Amino acid sequence: MDVEKPSRRNFSVRGTYFMDVLIDHFIHFLSVEKGLAANTLESYQRDLFSYTGYLKEQGVIDIGQSNRGHIIAYLLQLQKKGRATATLSRNMASIRAFYQFLVRDKHLTHDPSVHLETPKIEKRLPKVLSMDEVEKLLDGPVPNNPSGKRDKAMLELLYATGIRVSELISLDVGDVNLEMGFLKCMGKGSKERLIPLGSLAITAVRDYLETARPQLLKKRSDHGLFLNHLGTRMTRQGFWKLIKKYARQAGILAEITPHTLRHSFATHLLENGADLRSVQEMLGHADISTTQIYTHVTRNRIKDVYAKTHPRA
Repeated sequence: MDVEKPSRRNFSVRGTYFMDVLIDHFIHFLSVEKGLAANTLESYQRDLFSYTGYLKEQGVIDIGQSNRGHIIAYLLQLQKKGRATATLSRNMASIRAFYQFLVRDKHLTHDPSVHLETPKIEKRLPKVLSMDEVEKLLDGPVPNNPSGKRDKAMLELLYATGIRVSELISLDVGDVNLEMGFLKCMGKGSKERLIPLGSLAITAVRDYLETARPQLLKKRSDHGLFLNHLGTRMTRQGFWKLIKKYARQAGILAEITPHTLRHSFATHLLENGADLRSVQEMLGHADISTTQIYTHVTRNRIKDVYAKTHPRA
């Protein structure tokens, strides 16, 4: 999302602030001063256009005329439309940040979102695959052609490291050190981390680099580690299609997402005795409380095993 600096020309007419222009200024501020990603900016923009659209429906054309009641009524409207708690929470965060910006830039003297509670999000436990399902998924690609070798390497690397799919497709060839057995990953907030690689992942990536990537590259110049059939960097959507295809082939009935292998990586490490801090570091979580959700997953799985196997359960 390219964000151009909005013009202040015609910023107000007869004392009425143009809300759309204010949103443009806010998005520019988030892009330039906060350095937020394009999809995050689009999310803020979408939420705020929806909110200000509601205000206009209520006859509020000056953001200065909005109040606490408008915010509450808007969130109730979203709730009546069946929006999830997470969506309500995100909208509240967008609205609150917008008002804070307006007060900071002296467009408003008062923030009506102050002291309004954010809807509580229920923490849902991530869905994970069993080790048997992971084996079937990783054995899906047939490495007898360039695309099969690439798919095998991508799946093995994802499960071996637990990196995000966005991080996987952003990897360059130079980010993987097969001799030392680690990869360099740039995560959220431009934080770099080193993650060890397992022997099976090293073998798959080496085979891909030596025999498949040169064929996919097609004499192009691209530093991307994983390439598509056009010889350019694999996209998130492209990988999403691949993982769904191999899940079907493996007979995995559970809903699978690009994050499923990341969840499975963390859960299986903890099940096999890894300490929480190490898993946090490998996942690139800023807060260990985010990693702790996987301990709840392992407890639930232990309960399931106990219920199925103990003679007096």
